[in-house]
Amino acid sequence: MRMKMLLAAMLVLAGCASGPDYSAPAAPAHSGGPLLGATSAAVSTARPENDWWRLYNDPVLDKLVTDALAANTDIRVAVARLERARASLDAARADRLPRTSISAGGGYERMPEMNTLPGQDRDTWVADGGLSVSYELDLFGRVKRSIEAANGDAAAAASDADAVRVVVVADTTRAYVNAAAAAEKLSVARHSLDLLDQSLRVTSRRYDAGRAAKLDVLRIAALRDRQASRIPDIAAERQAALFRLAMLTGRTPRELPAIAASRQMPPILERPIPVGDGTALLERRPDIRAAERRLAADTARIGVATADLYPRITLGGSIGQTSPGLDDLFGGGPLRFMLGPLIDWSFPNQSAARARIAASHADADASLAQFDGTVLKALQETETALSSYAGILDWRRSLQAAREQADAAVRIVRARQREGQVDFLDVLDAERTAAEAESEVAAADGRVADAQIDLFRALGGGWQPEAEIRSAASVTETGTHAPWDKPETNHD
Repeated sequence: MRMKMLLAAMLVLAGCASGPDYSAPAAPAHSGGPLLGATSAAVSTARPENDWWRLYNDPVLDKLVTDALAANTDIRVAVARLERARASLDAARADRLPRTSISAGGGYERMPEMNTLPGQDRDTWVADGGLSVSYELDLFGRVKRSIEAANGDAAAAASDADAVRVVVVADTTRAYVNAAAAAEKLSVARHSLDLLDQSLRVTSRRYDAGRAAKLDVLRIAALRDRQASRIPDIAAERQAALFRLAMLTGRTPRELPAIAASRQMPPILERPIPVGDGTALLERRPDIRAAERRLAADTARIGVATADLYPRITLGGSIGQTSPGLDDLFGGGPLRFMLGPLIDWSFPNQSAARARIAASHADADASLAQFDGTVLKALQETETALSSYAGILDWRRSLQAAREQADAAVRIVRARQREGQVDFLDVLDAERTAAEAESEVAAADGRVADAQIDLFRALGGGWQPEAEIRSAASVTETGTHAPWDKPETNHD
């Protein structure tokens, strides 16, 4: 009767688990409503798109992003870490199964003469073999909580892989856009240099004819040289962006295809950026998912540590035989066997176990604070990106208005020059002013594209199910590239 009662109590305890049950933390108040910066005409409250770079309608960019997802080394590292977390999860799940081991051994020995009967051979072979089985009764949920912790770690690693993909896609798009923006600035700078060369030639001829002072020649020459000094820096900026693009797509700089450097101005969005609301943001951000899963894992580890306060009971058994020679092993001779439970309990001194419980609680508290901080950071980054994007758009509109006015001034000066009211030097001066305005607009175009990418990255766009990441990463092992990949080193 007592044995039945004990077994019944054990079955009841087997359904329990030590430590707190996990519940997902609540998001901060007012975090799920409309985003504060979503009032601009340049954005919409529609649901954000995962493949946001396709909004640019640029097939070259689409292919480069695909290549980056297939060959980027940071993604490969993230996938490897995910596989490691999954292996740890498999190891934790294996604790639910019985553990078995087989042992076998043999040896050659000589018995002492005093222990040997007359006529008995003193030299003999001894063989030994056995099988043992053990199974832990998870009465207090140690194994269950260990599996929960490993599962949380694996899910966090998958979200980390998503976060790496967000960064890789944003960095690839940014490198492509920066190279195009630098190409635009380089074209405008060279045009301004041509205008200054013309002004210098005209002024030099006027000086030779006695119609201009030497100071005028020196001033224009200084402007010309200053403009010429900017061109190598812009060209180096463009090359650096292309080299970074090569690295992000898993190539050496020499292997970057020529078509990747063909764009001469940043891509333009044809419609407002869909940004969604706060709720969609918190669901999309992979760093938030990773923080939440780590909190779940650390909460489960409290249960693992708490289980050490209670006995660990293992049911085990073994069977084996020792025989004089391999032929007689398991040949029907006497067997040895053992059955019974093993109880392991650190009692009454449980100071170490309680210290581990306190440490686990501290880890969970830190993970909760990390989760709260990640949520707040996501909201801050997104609102900042929205505000910056709106401000940069206003700045570019002002520069575009200034450029239009400069272009209008050029048309007026040219008309007066045809009527003989002004000379050619005044025309060149107006054209130089218009070129400077064009240069400022070109710089603003690059800033706008950068702000767009910052916003897309803050929204958490560009992540995909990690199964697709693994599939993309597996392509890297073949070392293949796209059919249009042709090495090109001179991108100017």
